[in-house]
Amino acid sequence: MKPLIGITCSWDEEKGRYFLPEAYAGAVTAGGGIPLLLAYNWDHSALKGITGTISGLILSGGVDVDPFHFGEDPISAGGEVTPLRDEFELMLAREALSSNMPVLGICRGMQVLNIAAGGDLYQDLSQLNTGAIKHVQQAPRWHPTHEIEVRAGTMLASITGVSRVRVNSFHHQALRKLAPGFTVAACSVDGIIEAVEAQNYLFAMGLQCHPECLWKSNRLFLSLFEKMVEAARLYRGVY
Repeated sequence: MKPLIGITCSWDEEKGRYFLPEAYAGAVTAGGGIPLLLAYNWDHSALKGITGTISGLILSGGVDVDPFHFGEDPISAGGEVTPLRDEFELMLAREALSSNMPVLGICRGMQVLNIAAGGDLYQDLSQLNTGAIKHVQQAPRWHPTHEIEVRAGTMLASITGVSRVRVNSFHHQALRKLAPGFTVAACSVDGIIEAVEAQNYLFAMGLQCHPECLWKSNRLFLSLFEKMVEAARLYRGVY
């Protein structure tokens, strides 16, 4: 039996609807899992029910995380926030981490994962003053626009088998303080953290890029989803 992989959705406040690009479900399916889109619920027993049903969790991309969740007021360069989504995803990420469920955070999802585990963010790349390269590309989502350096000895390096790879980029926020227990797995040439992973978990990884848009053109990114699904099988004992 294929493992169920829960995927969090974006929220349209004006229209009162959930939505998610098909690419996420397509990547999970190609990786050998069954995608399950998750509606928001903040009841503790309901969260236990969700994590008791799925075998892995993908925290998807989207708008900014409210800086309230790491103790700051918003700066003028900040973007849209979705309070309902923030609350749900932070609770769900903590539930997943506490049970050692495989978790993959993508773009915003990496930021949520870092905050849930005790880290924080730069609200905007302008706060770094490092001459940052372009991180909000004006190119198709499937097109990689800048290079990242994958650090030797990390799970990401073992999965991809490369030390450098080009990725797509759609973010203006970035990780600042790394959560305890996490380590940097990749950076861009301007020092922005592009991937993180936890040391003492079955599979807990965050990527600032969008691998769900890249796997069809570069199999290295499909390997990430295959590895997560493999970890989900081990977690739930599904064979």
